[in-house]
Amino acid sequence: MDTPRVGIPDGLASRMSMAEQHEYLRGRIGRGRFGGTGGGSGAGFGRRGLLRAGSVAVGTVAGAGLLGSSAAPVAGPVFLPSSAAARVDGSLVAPFGRHLAFGADPKTQMTVSWQVPFPVRKPFVRVGLKPWELSRKIEAEVRPLHTPSLTDELPAVDQYYLHVPLERLRPGTTYYYGVGHEGFDPADPRHLTTVSTFRTAPAAARTDAFVFTAFGDQGVSYDALANDQVILGQNPAFHLHAGDICYADSSGQGDSSDTYDARVWDQFLAQTETVASRVPWMVTTGNHDMEAWYSPDGYGGQNARWTLPGGGLDPVKSPGVYSFTYGNVGVVALDANDVSHEIRANTGYTDGTQTHWLDRRLAALRADRDIDFIVVFFHHCAFSTTNAHASDGGVREAWVPLFDKHGVDLVINGHNHVYERTDALRSGTVRRRVDIGASVDSVRDGIVYVTAGGAGKALYSFPAPDSYEGNASEVESVSSYHWTEDGTKTSETVEWSRVRYTGFSFLAVEVTAGTRPKLEVTALAESGARVDHFRVTR
Repeated sequence: MDTPRVGIPDGLASRMSMAEQHEYLRGRIGRGRFGGTGGGSGAGFGRRGLLRAGSVAVGTVAGAGLLGSSAAPVAGPVFLPSSAAARVDGSLVAPFGRHLAFGADPKTQMTVSWQVPFPVRKPFVRVGLKPWELSRKIEAEVRPLHTPSLTDELPAVDQYYLHVPLERLRPGTTYYYGVGHEGFDPADPRHLTTVSTFRTAPAAARTDAFVFTAFGDQGVSYDALANDQVILGQNPAFHLHAGDICYADSSGQGDSSDTYDARVWDQFLAQTETVASRVPWMVTTGNHDMEAWYSPDGYGGQNARWTLPGGGLDPVKSPGVYSFTYGNVGVVALDANDVSHEIRANTGYTDGTQTHWLDRRLAALRADRDIDFIVVFFHHCAFSTTNAHASDGGVREAWVPLFDKHGVDLVINGHNHVYERTDALRSGTVRRRVDIGASVDSVRDGIVYVTAGGAGKALYSFPAPDSYEGNASEVESVSSYHWTEDGTKTSETVEWSRVRYTGFSFLAVEVTAGTRPKLEVTALAESGARVDHFRVTR
């Protein structure tokens, strides 16, 4: 299974869209298979009809009076906290899993998100310009999430996600913040160690050099944690996570014991907190992030956990589709589940509107004189050679022509659990060989595509020898394949696979403005060792 196992027999799930899986689950729960309540008959899986119907019925958050939230309606199942949980002493409940995300304007907007293990009264954020002056107190929105027992081995799970969007911030400014609730105040001297910081984007587009980092396919593991600590050492302005975020379906390999467990999200957010509480952690959706129980598109759970920039395609139905600018870089996040030929549970779910939005957004970014570079990140690979997934023809067909048309400078993918980097390509053909340490002019030479999927999950293999800095193994071509529209593999022999590294790793990009702007792109192993570097100019 390449999507989370949620209790549907594998043979049946593989033939279902995400919307059909959702209706099947709700139908079974309605008949009492898992207990609780649910809707849907489980019959007549009309994909387009389901998509037109939209998300699960929404309503104000249950227990809003208790939790003191003025939350807007949130898509997903409503949970009523038990009386026992409602009586938990707030002084005994510590917030965890803090994670930041930019708003639509990173110069003035930042969202603070976190978790609590039980319902609490009046959750809030304190924020100020000094750690001892957290005078500004802002009430949080509560997004409770209920997951039933999807198998006999797993319990039902109730999770509480809290969000505060901060606006009218000063550009280029470091803020201190702390999260709390009635009984737990971060301004209390006993809790000052829980205070963290964030920094807004600079006011000027062409400013001092900055670094951002990126990877995909992290999950929860020692190697994932090791990568995080090396990332923190880069002092990034933001981090891009190209899908397959936590693997709440255990190993993600479709084993008989590999069933969706919502509690893994708690582990993941606790693992990443050392970075994500200080560095905006910008995610998009991969195939393992489609969770059928929560909504017809599979993204109801993501909407509870994350608040991502507005102004994208549709923040509820397509939360992983958005863009933002930081300095002289425009960043675009895409949901490749929509165009994938390989994993078709959500293929076509936007009916082409995402691709039209991409065309317009890239055109606007390229027309902006303050933007030097456009970086696009998404999950499924346009160009990769691993034995596991290789390249997705759907991505190539839908989006690569738009990347070429609008002069995208760097594309970052996950999905394949390795590091791989292409030469400079135009229309999928090598325009310039890009050796380790070389420079490429993206206007003249084309686009470099990077697969940075070695964030922490079990590694894949290549059909050719590894070839990376300090361990070069040149080959003229690599025998690989790409996925076609009918869901089959088509063999191909490619010459664009320039660097291959089977190891846990991530990408660090140093951005410099000026008369000759550049991206210094470096791939680092979890040990901190450099395995690749190249320069992009324009």
